[in-house]
Amino acid sequence: QVQLVESGGGLVQVGGSLRLSCVASGRTSDTYAMGWFRQAPGQEREFVAAISFRGSITDSPNSVKGRFTISRDNAKNTAYLQMNNLKPEDTAVYFCAATRNFGYFDAPVRRNDYNYWGQGTQVTVSS
Repeated sequence: QVQLVESGGGLVQVGGSLRLSCVASGRTSDTYAMGWFRQAPGQEREFVAAISFRGSITDSPNSVKGRFTISRDNAKNTAYLQMNNLKPEDTAVYFCAATRNFGYFDAPVRRNDYNYWGQGTQVTVSS
């Protein structure tokens, strides 16, 4: 199995930046794709970004496109989410997710396509 641990969240002012990290452990050789989701209070968990095992990046939703960038370092079993120009509406718990069910160049966007999840890290953008 794969265990995921997020870090890097915190409190930031509008327009600021944060870099989230997700470290995978366990059977990481089967983790072909990783993604980031977020969930605000009272809202559904929504897709933010995803990257395949070989670094192919799935298009992000317009809400974060141009501001958030996903990357990964397979040697470190780590995925990152660089968040720039943060807005109050970005406030949420950010979850890292992984799946072994897709190819080296595939990174799904559906929550149900991911079978491994971290505990989440809180990102709060003050206005």
